[in-house]
Formats: sequence, structure tokens, C-alpha cells
Amino acid sequence: MAGSGKSTLAKRIAQHYGLKYSSGGDALKAVALEMGYSVSGKGWWETKEGLRFLEERSRNLEIDRRMDQKQLEWAEKGGIVFDSWAIPWLLKGGFKVWLEASEIVRAKRVAERDNLTVKEALRFLREKEAMTKRIYKRLYGFSLGKDFSPFHLIMDVNFLSKDEVFEALRLVIDRFVLR
Repeated sequence: MAGSGKSTLAKRIAQHYGLKYSSGGDALKAVALEMGYSVSGKGWWETKEGLRFLEERSRNLEIDRRMDQKQLEWAEKGGIVFDSWAIPWLLKGGFKVWLEASEIVRAKRVAERDNLTVKEALRFLREKEAMTKRIYKRLYGFSLGKDFSPFHLIMDVNFLSKDEVFEALRLVIDRFVLR
């Protein structure tokens, strides 16, 4: 979920293993740009324009289909780490990790990252996640944050630093995935 550290971890894992990195958020922003939205700066999702796009996204499932199809095409080429909410259910192969963090921990991280108050970040997380969960339930039938069946590893990151999360995952990859 947002604020769990998935982007930070995915980028670091990609860099460490010399792989490409793909973000579902970046793919969605690219679709938003194609649709005429003004996509700019860090924290765009929290802006009125970003929330307006997310509202349109909830009414137009084709937006997510296009984004997910692009990522599946990239996956076929191999050598890529995804930071995506849907790809774990859609991609047949790969090693899939869920980062578990409480809502308040995630809100604190988003607040710090995007220069928001914790209260603002919590409101944003709840709105964005509720909308995204509805989209994926309608589009693909899975329950984001409740159905963990596609995941090989679930990591509780509530009390771990980003370095500790990286080292733990690197150890798992080196010892169990790449052996």
C-alpha cells in the first residue's frame, strides 16, 4: 500500500541487481498525461488535479487496463522490478513481495515525503486506497490488502528502517530466489 516503502525498495533492488524499474504510479501518470492532465512534481496524487484524475480513473476502467497491459508487455522482456498494486495478481511468474505497514506508519511516511500533515496524509491514503481497491475489485476481482495469495513473501516493515528492509529482502533473494 502507499507509504509502505515499496517504491524505495523496488528502486534499490533494481539498482542492486542491475534490473530495470517500473512503477505503476509512473505508468498511471503517463496515461494521465496522454489524457491531457497536467502531471507535475512529487506528490502529484495529493493535488486537486491528481485526485480528479483518480476520480476519472474510478469511472474509466480502461485507464488501468492500458497501464497494466503495458507493464505485462515489459515483464515479458524480463529483467525488471515492478512497483505495482495489480501486477502481483496479473503476472504469472516472478517473485512477489508484500510490504505490510500500519495505516499510521504509512501516513507518517507519506506526510514526511510529501510535506503534508499526518492528518492530511491519512485522509489522502484512505481516499486513494478506497478508490484503488474498488477499481481492482471491479476490474480483476481481487481484494487489495486482503488477498495475499500471489505473494511469496510478506514482510512486516513497521519497525524496520529502509536499509533493514532492503538487507532482509536481498538476503531472501540471494539465498532462496537466485540459488
